[in-house]
Amino acid sequence: MKDFDDVCYIIYARLASERVPRKMLRPFGNTTLTDLALDKIEKSGMIRKSDFYLCVHEPELIALGKVRGFNVFKRNRASANEDSHLPTLMEWWDKLPYTYCVAISAVHPFLSVDTMDKFIRAYLESEHDGMFAVVERKDYFWDSRGNLITPWPEGEDLLNTKAVGITYQAAHCFWAGRLDTIGDGKWMGSFQKANDPSLYVIENEWEALDIDYEWQFEMCEAYMQHSRLLRGL
Repeated sequence: MKDFDDVCYIIYARLASERVPRKMLRPFGNTTLTDLALDKIEKSGMIRKSDFYLCVHEPELIALGKVRGFNVFKRNRASANEDSHLPTLMEWWDKLPYTYCVAISAVHPFLSVDTMDKFIRAYLESEHDGMFAVVERKDYFWDSRGNLITPWPEGEDLLNTKAVGITYQAAHCFWAGRLDTIGDGKWMGSFQKANDPSLYVIENEWEALDIDYEWQFEMCEAYMQHSRLLRGL
């Protein structure tokens, strides 16, 4: 069980995305992806605003965070480079007065406040230092050489996904771990043994949909606008 006061919450964002330029501030329906994520922070029943930090580099994102009344951690240019090493990318690791950190994605538009709060509650109650969000898969997977890496179900002679064992895929929407290990290049866990980090299953796969490509941005924006029309918003 972790002390509530020992945990901070972070969204880090940048405008230098190559596949979807400026996606964090581009109009997304009647809002932006960054505003949408900050709305959820405000609605959370688990996150105190004083423990939350918007970690950004570009002046426009800094201004947005300040206008909305959030703590802003000003990242340097190297920190905003996705190719940076872990301690550089997460430069706040030794500058925030907390033991643990929960990082929350701002590019999952359909991620619900309820799911976010459930993840945080599970992490606070967990005995593990690290926790990573995943989605469940029941399917067959091959490696780059064409070798089947999913164990073939005993007694099956067809590609029956109902018979295959469960595997898990990274959801990339929540990450949690100790801050002090980041300086050693370790975040959440070793990834070399069970429960290091522990896995948290996102039950609704739709919530794990993130925006990495232009077609995803357009599809998600269209869906959100259509959904709001149906609800009369």
